[in-house]
Amino acid sequence: MADRRGIPHIAVERCKGCGLCVSVCPEAVLSIDESRVNLKGYYPVTVESGESCIGCLSCALICPDVTFTIELLDDR
Repeated sequence: MADRRGIPHIAVERCKGCGLCVSVCPEAVLSIDESRVNLKGYYPVTVESGESCIGCLSCALICPDVTFTIELLDDR
């Protein structure tokens, strides 16, 4: 089976910074960005190390605000 990789895309303006996605990411790809605030006044999640994403979709599945789109790639 080929290794799966992903590119996480985040709809920052929908993010309320709850951190659920950060806690379930097995590769520590995500972090809360405390250097900026979105239009809702929250610290949004940011992609810290996108090249480490394994495309597991854990972030997208746990996010209550549906902020994630994961572009899946095949390592062939």
